[in-house]
Amino acid sequence: MDYFATLSATWPGLTERRDGWTLRRATGAGNRVSAATREAPDAGPRAAEAAMRAMGQSPLFMIRPGEDDLDAALAAMGYAVEDPSALLGASAAELRAEGVERGVIRCDAPLARMAEIWAEDGIGPARLAVMERVTGPKLYLLARDGDRPCGAAFVAAAGGAAMIHALTIAPFARRKGLGARVTRAAAAWALGAGADTLALAVRDDNAPARALYRGLGFAEVARYHYRRAPG
Repeated sequence: MDYFATLSATWPGLTERRDGWTLRRATGAGNRVSAATREAPDAGPRAAEAAMRAMGQSPLFMIRPGEDDLDAALAAMGYAVEDPSALLGASAAELRAEGVERGVIRCDAPLARMAEIWAEDGIGPARLAVMERVTGPKLYLLARDGDRPCGAAFVAAAGGAAMIHALTIAPFARRKGLGARVTRAAAAWALGAGADTLALAVRDDNAPARALYRGLGFAEVARYHYRRAPG
């Protein structure tokens, strides 16, 4: 399974293909939708670097498994490592639990309260625009703590897998198992969308999230990081 293709399809940037690269226009929605990725194995970074500078943005590359040569070339050019991360995956069927969707509401579009919850966690209009760009099956999830809306997440499916993004639980409702409940609700939806795997991306420095997903049975399926231009 190509988890990186699923990542791109479920969290899409504004892209163009050029000189063996996929270039992404930076829109303030984070590194995933701003970094260039190599499509041709012999493509050198200089052309992509020049294209990104011409677009008015700091050159940024995603380094995926098997791209050690690109990583070394960028390191020699003075590029710094940024946001070491992992892709995690788990069986959607094993994640799903009976009655798990109690207190988790399925939405076809983001509700105003969901946007507020996300905004409080730094997930603003630019990332909401990423969600809107997804053309395949997708769903917005709203979690409740009793009668109070307290969490939000986005899930989309592509290539036989689903990915959950932007899972946020408000501070007052944390440590109550709601993150796990939302994740299991996403897995239940994934099965209905024809995806037998639920996956996600998480940064190495996000210890609480990594502990949550480890406890749910997620396993690391790939690693990646970014290289950003000096200065």
